[in-house]
Amino acid sequence: MSASDGAAGVVTHEVSEAAARDLLVDLVETPSVTGDERECAERLAAFFERHDRETRLDEVGNVRAPGDDGVLLTSHIDTVPGEIPVEVEETDEGEVLWGRGSVDAKGPLAAMAVAAVETGASFVGVVGEETDSRGARHLVDERAEPAAVVNGEPSGWDDLTLGYRGFLAGTYSVAVDSVHSSRPDPNAVEHATSWLSRVKAEFATDDPVFESVTVKPVEFDGGLDDDGLATAATVDVQFRIPPGTTAAEIRETAESELDAGSVSWDEPIPPTLSSPRTDLARAFRVAVRAEGGDPGLLRKTGTSDANLYAAAWDCPVATYGPGDSTFDHAPDERLDLAEFDRAVAVLGRVAENRLESHE
Repeated sequence: MSASDGAAGVVTHEVSEAAARDLLVDLVETPSVTGDERECAERLAAFFERHDRETRLDEVGNVRAPGDDGVLLTSHIDTVPGEIPVEVEETDEGEVLWGRGSVDAKGPLAAMAVAAVETGASFVGVVGEETDSRGARHLVDERAEPAAVVNGEPSGWDDLTLGYRGFLAGTYSVAVDSVHSSRPDPNAVEHATSWLSRVKAEFATDDPVFESVTVKPVEFDGGLDDDGLATAATVDVQFRIPPGTTAAEIRETAESELDAGSVSWDEPIPPTLSSPRTDLARAFRVAVRAEGGDPGLLRKTGTSDANLYAAAWDCPVATYGPGDSTFDHAPDERLDLAEFDRAVAVLGRVAENRLESHE
């Protein structure tokens, strides 16, 4: 493994295909459910330290490896819960890595770490993306704006994601005096289900999903209070916000359907839709073609930290990473290792392009 002075004086190292795969497997083997990312973060930091990169864990637990800010490579360390035995399976098409986080998003995370070591690009592994994005929120509050951002999420090695819907979470709460169940007066459970049905009807549309508001209840609790004097209910609801719609408009619509109770709201994440004509997007198309692929552009119906970067920084933002996103959070999550290899090569080409342009 040879070392040389890279962009902005950062030492760069070549990383073998085997070493890159070893990093990926190591990260996937190290559990990092949101809120418990530290051990995995330390393993990621150790990879940079072995390759002579200045590295630290910041106040919220992000892994920071400063480099050339011509491009910031960043992905998230945390995963959703769910134990999937980690193994490398030999198939007719090649090797496949099974394990929680292999796709979302330790495949992109490891690929970006390798590309950062090889090119000298800036790197941050963030925490908390699967819940409140506390790592990304801390980053945009505390860090200077880079020239470009590549956010790591599965897009497939030859596709680039340019758009995400935004996110708004709220909790509906209601309590009413208890009455006999034979009476027609609505109890709290009925108030909650009725409100949710009315809100869903308000946002119902035949528009494509990316252009629609979706309403999804994720947790429900209700029934008779312990003292027997009232019934109470709470519903945790998540809204996805398409471009052209604001969180304020969704809140207004949801609250207009209240006939009892109230809604408390969390801090929203705005939608984002980037231009395919930026220098960053062009660099990806060139890099994918150079690796033998046919580049495509995606718009995702979910939400990612890219939304926060695009809202906070006036620079090109795109999302890229190996893996089939249909395996996100799934019980059969797995990543084709040949795809991972190609993604490392694409990211290396893109980072080199952006760093040269930044000189």
